[in-house]
Amino acid sequence: MAKRSSTELIVIHCTATRPSQDIGRDELDAWHRHQGWFGIGYHFVIRRDGTLELGRDEDATGAHAKGFNHNSVSVALVGGSSEKNLKIAENNFTEAQFDSLNQLVKELQINYPDAAIVGHRDLPDVRKECPAFSVKDWLKNQV
Repeated sequence: MAKRSSTELIVIHCTATRPSQDIGRDELDAWHRHQGWFGIGYHFVIRRDGTLELGRDEDATGAHAKGFNHNSVSVALVGGSSEKNLKIAENNFTEAQFDSLNQLVKELQINYPDAAIVGHRDLPDVRKECPAFSVKDWLKNQV
């Protein structure tokens, strides 16, 4: 896999799965391969219990945000869709997931101090609610 040339963005995603779906890196890898990709598109996955799993190598080009894979690192939180309707975005992430996200983002900021932290939906031409919450508002509440 090609190495990323620069890291200008840290992009937060959700998996757009039901809160009852306790999936992780292996399931996402299989789903992404089924779509014809080389493997999981995300660099990091945060499971429902807050467990952090590694996806693609951190320095590899991702497959998570069209037009921005070459200069971004990605984090996906498992969940983000309504239990009854996958098409309805819902901030249903656990406290453990947000704790892990906070810790991971702090570490990524050390490695990539100039990178902007954004939600997938904040990128141009994205027509999804991903990650089902405002990353900008979430960041305001972090220490």
